[in-house]
Formats: sequence, structure tokens, C-alpha cells
Amino acid sequence: MRLKLIRKYRKADYTIGKLYIDGAYFCDTLEDYDRLYFGGIKVAGRTAIPCGIYKVVLNVQSPKYAKKDYWRKYNKGYMPRLLNVPYFSGILIHPGNTASDSDGCILVGKNTQVGRVTESIATFKKLYELMKKSKEEITIEVK
Repeated sequence: MRLKLIRKYRKADYTIGKLYIDGAYFCDTLEDYDRLYFGGIKVAGRTAIPCGIYKVVLNVQSPKYAKKDYWRKYNKGYMPRLLNVPYFSGILIHPGNTASDSDGCILVGKNTQVGRVTESIATFKKLYELMKKSKEEITIEVK
């Protein structure tokens, strides 16, 4: 499965993008400010990851999500994790609504409000189920 995240709107506090699965549009994304794109330096928990191609795995349990009742019941806290992201660790694809929910991660949903995504849990669950069913290696290209 090949995911592609194309960043569309780089704002001072957040970044909005479009996520494609095998070439077909799937949803919108929300990330932290893309300060590396503008030649800035990483600020922990407030910087979007660098552009690149990353392997995504589903076999790592998030300590944060494993503690939340809803996610413990749904998937035991397992979230899609990007591997080998330069200068970053623990980068996930997960639900959330604003850049303050991100900490460098990729949030999925619908960009129906300025600087936010909505319907994030429903969107995440659809994506997660597709990823679980995939028999192929999962990668994400961030542009």
C-alpha cells in the first residue's frame, strides 16, 4: 500500500495536506508547522516531519493510546508508526483536530474548518482498517 501526503497549505501554526492511497484521494491531513521547509530548525512537538518516503508499521503499541479506554478496546493502542524519520521518533498517524494534538504526527480527517480537521476518529478508523487488510508493505511519501 502506497500512501502519499501532499502538503497544500503551510501556515504559521499548522500544515494542511491531502492523503492519497495508491493514487486515489482518501482524506485531508493536519500537521504541525512545516518549519524545516522554510529553512528553520526543529522545535520538539511543534514541527512537521521532513519530506521523504517512510515505511509504516502497525505492530507498535502507542503508550499514550494504549492508556485510553476507547483505543484500548478498539485496537489495544496500536497506531500506524512511521519508521526512520530523521531527527524524529514515535511519529504516528492518528486522530486529532488541531496542530496541538499532533506533536509532529500526522492527523487525518476532513479540513472543513480553518486550521483544523473534523471527523478524525471515523476517518482514522477507515484508514486503519484498510491498512490492516493490506498484504503489501505500507509506505508513505511526504511531499
